[in-house]
Amino acid sequence: MAITIPKETYNGKIYNVQLGAGAKTVTIGGSNALPFLGFEGAFPNKPALALEIMDIAPNDWPETLKKAIGNASANPVQWAKFCQQIGADIVALRLMGTHPDQQNRSAEEAAKVAAEVAGAIDIPVVILGSGHAEKDTQVLQAAAAATRGKNCAIGKAVEENYKTIAAAAMANDHKLIAMSQLDVNLAKQLNILLTQMGFDKERIIMDPMSSALGYGLEYTYSVMERIRMAALMQNDPMMQTPIVCDIGANVWKVKETIAPDAEVPEWGGLADRALAWESVTASAMMAAGADMLIMRHPEAVVKVKETIAELM
Repeated sequence: MAITIPKETYNGKIYNVQLGAGAKTVTIGGSNALPFLGFEGAFPNKPALALEIMDIAPNDWPETLKKAIGNASANPVQWAKFCQQIGADIVALRLMGTHPDQQNRSAEEAAKVAAEVAGAIDIPVVILGSGHAEKDTQVLQAAAAATRGKNCAIGKAVEENYKTIAAAAMANDHKLIAMSQLDVNLAKQLNILLTQMGFDKERIIMDPMSSALGYGLEYTYSVMERIRMAALMQNDPMMQTPIVCDIGANVWKVKETIAPDAEVPEWGGLADRALAWESVTASAMMAAGADMLIMRHPEAVVKVKETIAELM
């Protein structure tokens, strides 16, 4: 007797969001079923993998990670070209040097770096602030203006500064990353607030916050899963934006990616362990519904691309 596989019916669809302005654009979203369930729906666009770079040398990154990047990290333009050469879909520029606790660089300095990076590569660019809400307001306005015409994703817009950053993204024809604090209702509320000020919901990329394997990943997964269920099964237009997970910043600060072999010999070699930690975290976030991942280790990107090829 033939076995009939039960299929779920979905009413909604994730918006397509295109990044980049040249020949090598990247489109994320577009699915109309839960992740990788190809027998239930269509997945026109595979998850995009972004490699993170910074405007300053990553001196606080683990040695394992710095070794994998090599001398490329000495200059953001050189680093961006390195990311493109090794196969990243997107470059994510984090303007960490503008943070008051770092080098407190000016918005003008940040804008110059953003323009140079965007002009040096063919693949799309994501431009991220330092995470300091007040300073990011100034920095991202300047960076958005300096990269006008490049169709970047600007972020992260949060409750404290979303109006100014959204206005800058809108004025300069960029997409917007909107971040909330691991809560389905907060994510929806921020999207509503953005659309009420005139920002097109189909130009928003949602960041519900993510976490590393072993450090709250299950809770992150459940929040993302609920967002996807609301988008696809309840056909909620405020939940149908693509999702980005900024995993590199979380993964490369946990003990499993920095503890030396001598300290925890039973965990296996640090290089392989750390690489696996980012790869597995990325795979879990894709299974939860991530359409774009911001990562740090070049080899982890290669591993995750292999996983995507198998799943698609």
